[in-house]
Amino acid sequence: MGRKIGLDVGDKTIGVAVSDALGWTAQGITTIERVGIKKDTTKVVDYIREYDCDTVVIGLPKKLDGTDSPQTEKVYEFRTRLENKMKSQGLGNVSIEYYDERLTTVMAEKVLIEADVSRRRRKDVIDKQAAVLILQGYLDSH
Repeated sequence: MGRKIGLDVGDKTIGVAVSDALGWTAQGITTIERVGIKKDTTKVVDYIREYDCDTVVIGLPKKLDGTDSPQTEKVYEFRTRLENKMKSQGLGNVSIEYYDERLTTVMAEKVLIEADVSRRRRKDVIDKQAAVLILQGYLDSH
C-alpha cells in the first residue's frame, strides 16, 4: 500500500498533504501557488512521484445542501486535467478519489485559531491545513 496525497484545490492555491506510509496520519507538506493548469498539475504529479502515492484524494467543495457549486465544477475540471497528466506521465495506475470537504476550511481555521496562529500566518497555512483535514477524514473513513 502506498501513501495517499490530499489536495485542497482553490482558485489561488492548492493545499497539499500526504499520509504516512501506513496510511494512518496526514501531514501538510506545502501550498502550491496557482499559476496555470499545466504547471499546477505538473507540480502535483511531482509530489505524487516524490512521495510514491497510490491515491490522490481531492476535496470536493459541495454546497451545504449537497449540490454542486461553481467551485465544484472547477474541481471536476482540475481532476480531469490531472488525470490526463498522470496518464501521460505513466501514473495511470494511481487512483483519484473525491472527499466531501464542505466544512474543512471552516474547521481548519478553527484549529488554527485555537492554536493561536496569527491572522497573517493563518492565511499562509489554511489551505495546507484544509488538505490535512481532507486527507485525515478520508484515511479515517477507510
